Amino acid sequence: MHGTEAARHPVAYEGGVSGTPRSELVQIGQVADRTGLSLRTIRWYEEEGLVVPTSRTEGGFRLYSAGDVARLEVIKRMKPLGFALEEMRELLTLLADLDSGSGDRSQLLDRLRMFHEAATARVTALREQLAVAEDFADGLAGHLDTRR
Repeated sequence: MHGTEAARHPVAYEGGVSGTPRSELVQIGQVADRTGLSLRTIRWYEEEGLVVPTSRTEGGFRLYSAGDVARLEVIKRMKPLGFALEEMRELLTLLADLDSGSGDRSQLLDRLRMFHEAATARVTALREQLAVAEDFADGLAGHLDTRR
């Protein structure tokens, strides 16, 4: 479910309607505390259809299930690797399909392998960038030491 379609169905999410008891749902502030994401960021991911609160209180407050929080954690881990919103959406759908057993398992696993390879390549690139940055910082430290 994406964008405006998700907004019209606040109780639904890509995995279906949650059977989570209301007592196990948490409000957006608690989700922000658990994930380290800002309220604004969580709302934006909702607007983009990446995560939709499982339910709302009578007063309209968003309520999230453990599955919703897990989706946000996946998004949070993809972001520093430079994955686009559509790629995030695709992986979240793929993971939901694998969990539910829907679709061709072999094809789903092939797509998951592609995401793994992309993530691994991006991690390698980040490590190389970090090594360059550390060398630069060490060089600056060396300049400081020689000028004391």
